[in-house]
Amino acid sequence: IPFFAELGSVNPVFLMPEAMQARAEAIAKGWAGSLTMGAGQFCTNPGIAIAIKGADAETFARVATEALAASPAQTMLTDGIAAAFRKGQERVSATAGVQALLHTVCAERSVTPSLYRVSGAEWKANAALGHEVFGPLGILVTVESLEEMAEIAAGLEGQLTCTLQLDAGDVGAAQRLMPILARKAGRVLANGFPTGVEVAEAMVHGGPYPASTNFGATSVGTMAIRRWLRPVCFQNLPEALLPADLQG
Repeated sequence: IPFFAELGSVNPVFLMPEAMQARAEAIAKGWAGSLTMGAGQFCTNPGIAIAIKGADAETFARVATEALAASPAQTMLTDGIAAAFRKGQERVSATAGVQALLHTVCAERSVTPSLYRVSGAEWKANAALGHEVFGPLGILVTVESLEEMAEIAAGLEGQLTCTLQLDAGDVGAAQRLMPILARKAGRVLANGFPTGVEVAEAMVHGGPYPASTNFGATSVGTMAIRRWLRPVCFQNLPEALLPADLQG
């Protein structure tokens, strides 16, 4: 039976080098705020950040860690969601090559954020790191080059969103990423964060599997009506038998 459901999305954020050089601290603070919004329980929660390793990535890691460490405890929606978060946190922290930048222990439904770092090579070797952990858990993936960043993008499963943090000098590199991101996500955005979905005509809130079960549908925006429609062909019918809006 066809239905529309959202099954999982890590909503990656690609941190382009010129933007990172100019404003790594501001991006890190914004990312941390988006990651912890609603105890990380938004389907558009940006759980993965990808950056080229170096001084700017280290600045991002430090500032994001500080911002997340200062985040107060929040309450998750249900006991089951909290238990699933703890299980996912344990899975990520126990994966080979993963470094804990901020690891917190959560009790019952109370939750505080965690942040981990992994190299691009280790990310590509551990596909399970790309599975969503529903809650305030972030992974910083540090890559060797723009080419490896594109490899990471190409290896992603379907997403609700992909985000580019970029400045003018990053446009050429971002142009190479765009064909990949447009295939991977229902919404591609620049210089913002994906949490929060504006109810606007052009909005697309869906994406390729497993982001949603129907890559051609959206739950928000004008095209959302398609979830409730199916095509019917009326062949050679007298006008009186046609639906009223097709007559005359």
